[in-house]
Amino acid sequence: MKEVVVTAPHKYEIREVSIPELKSDFDVLVQMKAAGVCGSDHHLYHGKNPNSTYPRILGHENAGVVAKVGSKVTKVKVGDHIVVDLIITCGTCRQCKSGRKNVCESVRVRGSSADGGFREYFTAPEDEVYLVPKSIPFKDAALVEPFAIGAHCTARGRLAKDDIVFILGTGTIGSIILQTCKNKGCVVICCDVVDDTLERAKKYGADYVINSKKENVIERVKEITGGKGVTIAFDSACFKGSLTSLFEIGLLQNAARVVSLGFTTEPESITQAMIASRELDLIGSRMSCYQFPPVIEQMSRNEFNLDGIATTFIDFDDIDRMFHYMDHPDPNVKKMVLLFK
Repeated sequence: MKEVVVTAPHKYEIREVSIPELKSDFDVLVQMKAAGVCGSDHHLYHGKNPNSTYPRILGHENAGVVAKVGSKVTKVKVGDHIVVDLIITCGTCRQCKSGRKNVCESVRVRGSSADGGFREYFTAPEDEVYLVPKSIPFKDAALVEPFAIGAHCTARGRLAKDDIVFILGTGTIGSIILQTCKNKGCVVICCDVVDDTLERAKKYGADYVINSKKENVIERVKEITGGKGVTIAFDSACFKGSLTSLFEIGLLQNAARVVSLGFTTEPESITQAMIASRELDLIGSRMSCYQFPPVIEQMSRNEFNLDGIATTFIDFDDIDRMFHYMDHPDPNVKKMVLLFK
């Protein structure tokens, strides 16, 4: 089989290796059919992911077919369509036992600290794979993981239908958070610097859009909310200063929540007074936890608009093209998905 390994920042190799054997009676051999390319894959390739190690096979948005099962596997069978969870956990630490396995004290992440799905076959324990209806195309099934992020971060933020939501950054994850919020019944304000991206947000249901290069964000939020501000804000832009910007007076109501999704390592300029004086909640959100099954169910009921979430589909045999776009960003290539034979 073929696998693609990032050996160091900006360096990769395409290797021919043996198809892996099952490691235990509870393992599943996955034949890959589609893999989403996430921003974190870009960051690892460029040496900017603080949670990653090299050499590494990228890819944590993985959809495929069960090719072989261990003798004690009962959850899936050969031929089933599945997606694979990105997290590998111990199952015994306090976090795992309290429903927070995504921050297991020894968590490993496929495509980051463990090898991912940019290869034709790999193995995973049956507890880390989820059945997907065959009515969902593989190219869409590869989007289950990012939609699970939207489900998780909104759950972390205690999203309610009467919330007025502000989303900073309406790329892939921002667009998914937007749809999750609209499905809940919220009013949503999207903010970005690219008009095309904001137009796409309107298609996904954004009630208001703000181009922060052209408009005063605080004044527009005040205008939209009658001077009160929003009740919850999501930072899906994740650049230096993005989180601090959400604490500007006028954007958040008192007792509002801020959900941070990024891994930027540069210090922000948030003070204790910014949080305590208005009793704001600052909530971290990492990956997802127990969200794959409900997202799969929602996707099977066509509750999400998947049109335009992935913009560029690349054959795995042509993976050099993926790295070309990583090295030479194209504004029309918002999200790539690899397709396997």
